[in-house]
Order: sequence, then structure tokens, then C-alpha cells
Amino acid sequence: MKKKLLTVMFGAALVLGACGGDNNASDGSTAEIDAEKVYRASCANCHGGNLEGRGPTPGLANIGSKYSEDEIHDIIVNGISRSMPGGLIKGEELEAVTKWLAEKK
Repeated sequence: MKKKLLTVMFGAALVLGACGGDNNASDGSTAEIDAEKVYRASCANCHGGNLEGRGPTPGLANIGSKYSEDEIHDIIVNGISRSMPGGLIKGEELEAVTKWLAEKK
């Protein structure tokens, strides 16, 4: 009896696991990343929670009017001067934050 119950429960777990959430959007792309959330976790300490900048660190509220999306990407990857280290964001998060900042004009 225990073996049969265990088998049924294991089978149910497999079926339910296979029916789990899909991390892909309906168009086949990966789920959308919350760029603002990534910004807050990785950049807001220096650039401010509202993109206002802090002390000598520049604000980013209109960064898209100063730099292109490619330039913003390059700055995030490589850094700029000693005050902005490179590589703080990577992968899909990097792409999402780059696009999000480029829209700030």
C-alpha cells in the first residue's frame, strides 16, 4: 500500500512539475527583465533612486539625450574613469538596463 501511494505521489509530482510556469514570453523570447529593479539594486546607491545623481556622481534622468544606447552599453561594460567601475551588470540585465536608460531623454 505504501509503495502504491508513493508511486502515485511521485507521478503526480512529475505531472505537476511538467505543467509549471514558463519563463518564456509567448513570442519565444525570455521573460521581460525589470530594468528599473536591476538599476535600483546595482546603480541607485551612486546615481540615486530617482536618477538624480548623488554628490559627484552624475544624474541619469536624461542620459539618453547625451549618449546613444551603444555608448551607454559601453559605459556600463567598461566603466568610465575611476568612479564608475565596469561590469556591474551583465547579460540580459545589462541589455535591459541599457535600453531603459537610453529612453531617458
